[in-house]
Amino acid sequence: MKNQVILFGRIGETPATRQIGSDKSVTTFSLVTTAPKLADGKRVVNAETGCGETHDSWHRISVFNGLGAIVAKHKKKGELVEVQGRLHYSKWTDTSGNDRYAVEIVADEVLFL
Repeated sequence: MKNQVILFGRIGETPATRQIGSDKSVTTFSLVTTAPKLADGKRVVNAETGCGETHDSWHRISVFNGLGAIVAKHKKKGELVEVQGRLHYSKWTDTSGNDRYAVEIVADEVLFL
């Protein structure tokens, strides 16, 4: 069994680092990927321009410790990266008692493109 994600996209916000505990840190940022719009299995083409239409997907990325520090130091909004990692699902109860869910990619590698 394998839980592996590979994404190529642009950083949507400047990476931010915060401390978790006395000896660990996490750097987080959003990543936007673009895919063609499909209808009935065919790519949607804009009638006026003749260009294929696309839609964006936003992903939450978390990078821990040393790799996260490197990403925070050298990358900023709009830059292209490849992220390799795994999906991580979270569930919590908010202050109103409602169950909340989130998914993020925990990065093992961030390649600067």
